[in-house]
Amino acid sequence: MTQLPHNAPGQRWNATNYAHHADFVAELGEDVARLLSPRPGERILDLGCGDGALTEKLAASGAGIIGIDASVDMVDAARKRGLDARVMDAHHLAFEHEFDAVFSNAALHWMLNHEAVIAGIHRSLKPGGRFVAEFGGHGNVAAICTALLAALQARGISGKARFPWYFPTPEEYRLTLEAADFRVDAIELIPRPTPLPTGMVGWLTTFASPFLHGLEEEVREAVLNDAVSLLTYSLCDSRGNWTADYVRLRVVAHRL
Repeated sequence: MTQLPHNAPGQRWNATNYAHHADFVAELGEDVARLLSPRPGERILDLGCGDGALTEKLAASGAGIIGIDASVDMVDAARKRGLDARVMDAHHLAFEHEFDAVFSNAALHWMLNHEAVIAGIHRSLKPGGRFVAEFGGHGNVAAICTALLAALQARGISGKARFPWYFPTPEEYRLTLEAADFRVDAIELIPRPTPLPTGMVGWLTTFASPFLHGLEEEVREAVLNDAVSLLTYSLCDSRGNWTADYVRLRVVAHRL
């Protein structure tokens, strides 16, 4: 989930911190990986491979997997797993009709020029190749976004230009895929409340840096504290356990 740092100022990925705060991402991606159903001998592109935790499981199928990510640190971590991982911006994919499938888990919502990404996916696939993905959809982390925007607005800071994610509706994404010459086989929103092993502070420091980019340290801390305080009422239970209000968009399509 680490694409497009130039469209998300302040978002930097550290593989060690990511593994500590967000190891659930790969675990929860196993359902969509089974939907991909990789087969021995296939060539598959894992778009936004991160530290390679899920890519490694795909590779165990016997398929030839290439992982790409915009984060050098994440790609280094994936390579340490023995994976073929490359630093590449998904908006400028350097492949031509090479893959039987393109797979992506928890990454596409970071890629704000989604038309360019979809065009690159289409170009990378062989005719009839499949595209299987899951990422943040309409309504994803809505409470978290609202709390962050409110905490910024209370200090006279506009959060609109800082918003780092693309969370489409199924219909919106379907139309974009069809316009790019894909046949959509299945697309749906899946509400998935997600327990946070290191709490809301761990999640915010891992994923929400663009909202705080360029602010004085004192202001950053105040915004984070206010956001956590606001979210306590809806996302934290009586025992102090935090849950993120995830809504995922899952899609299966084929290149025409």
